[in-house]
Parts: sequence; structure tokens; C-alpha cells
Amino acid sequence: MTITSKSNPRIKQVRFLRDKKQRDEEGLYIVEGTKPVLEAISSGQAIEEVFATEKLSCMFPGCTEVSEEVYGFMSTEQSPQGVLATVHIPETGIRAPKGANALLLDGLQDPGNVGTIIRTANAAGYREIYLADCADAFSPKAVRASMSGIFYVQVFPGPRREILDALKGIPLICADMAGVDLFQYRPPSRFCLCIGNEGNGLSSETRSRSQSIISVPMDPSCESLNAAVSAGICMYILKHNMTR
Repeated sequence: MTITSKSNPRIKQVRFLRDKKQRDEEGLYIVEGTKPVLEAISSGQAIEEVFATEKLSCMFPGCTEVSEEVYGFMSTEQSPQGVLATVHIPETGIRAPKGANALLLDGLQDPGNVGTIIRTANAAGYREIYLADCADAFSPKAVRASMSGIFYVQVFPGPRREILDALKGIPLICADMAGVDLFQYRPPSRFCLCIGNEGNGLSSETRSRSQSIISVPMDPSCESLNAAVSAGICMYILKHNMTR
């Protein structure tokens, strides 16, 4: 049976998941688009429900079929594809990293940057990502920008002090304009790379805990790099320099 009413409780719940408070209360977030939903399923994410329009419902057995109008009401996309899923947010808590390379995002406020960095971190093999007072990694914009990377990493959001406590004993490498040349720097065998806020850079708390400060060399005509671009360069070069 096709849902045709926007006032249906299940439809309204999806609409409310645009709001972080509602996502936190429900423990759910939205994944939208054919490829992301298929990847969420194949990667073993805890799917609550899949909603699809008639033209796509045959691709998702057991999905809830909705009218085009209702789907447009639910969708967060400018050009809706016709399928979305509600997915359970993993309960990770905050703990020390288990892998050799972790990432700390320190106060980033643009969900697009957060999602793009998660995408790159997954590609570069940084599987544990700490979000200290950051934009929500499970917002629709961040999930979309992660290009399914959110399914393959562990995200640890929380207050900065609690995260820094969990990282005690792990060398913190902070990216900053005034650091040593990244390309000449040899990192330790285990570390956490720290990327600061888009406008203000690293917090004083994180900077004071750093073992090393690195920078990406730039032409004098360039004032700064986008946080996501800087993070991507640093992640790859640090891993490369470990094996030199």
C-alpha cells in the first residue's frame, strides 16, 4: 500500500530527522539516493526503514512505497532520486584509538567539510575520527558529502576535553599555518592528526597538547587552504612519510 499522506507518522518522523536534536533522540539519520542506500545495506548498516517511490520500489524488496509528492516532502535533496533510508546511528561512546592513525576535527562547523573529510579519511585509511565540538557527521549534508564514507569509519563526537582525555598518550600532530613543512616531517608510528576550525584554526586546548605542528607549504599569493583540502593532503603525506 502506497503512503500518500504527508501527515503519516512515519513520514513526519523522517522529516523531523533533519534536526540534530531529533536525530539524537531517535538515534536515526537519513541516507538518500539509490547508490548510498544500496551501499548502506551492503555494508551492513542497521537499517530502520527504506522509503521509495513506485519507480524504484522494485529495487528494494520490503521497502515502504510512497507517492512522489510525499517523497518530495521527505527528501533533503534538490533533485530527489526517489529512495531514502533511515539508519541507526552507531553507539560508539568515546575511547582511545585502536589503530595507528586517527583523526581529530577540532571545532569544524561546516557539515560539508566534515563529510568531505570523512570521505577522504576512509580513502586514506584513517578509520577513527574524533569530532570535538563539530558539526554533526550524521546531518543530511555531511552524510551526502561523505559519499558513503560514513559507513566505513568510526565517528566519536563529543566535548573537546573528553576527547583529548581519551587521546592521552597518543602523539597529536596539528596542522597549522606556522608549522614545519609537512613534506619534510617524519611522523611517529602512531599518531592523531588534528585539523582546526575553518576560520579560527585549532583551539588552544588542542594546540597545547600537540607533539608536533605541521603546515602545507603554499605559494605566497595563497592565504590559506580549505580545511577539507588541507586535511586530505596531510592525511596522505603523513602516511607516505611513515614508510620512507
